[in-house]
Amino acid sequence: MRLDKYLKVSRLIKRRTIANEACDAGRVLVNGTPARASYDVKTGDIIEVQIGAHPLKARVLAVAEVTRKENAPELYELLE
Repeated sequence: MRLDKYLKVSRLIKRRTIANEACDAGRVLVNGTPARASYDVKTGDIIEVQIGAHPLKARVLAVAEVTRKENAPELYELLE
């Protein structure tokens, strides 16, 4: 699954267009390196999002095309 879509489905970022813009601006790191929106997310990847006052760091636990709002936190594990 594309990185921008994963960020939206997991609700780490609210909208896919915002996720796409964040990737283009270099504010999203995967495994410590800046990633493009087309990056293929895999289980075990570490995603760092640097938007707003609080940077976010999460480990990918699962990849799902569609998920309900209440089940979204099952897709990742917050670190730090």
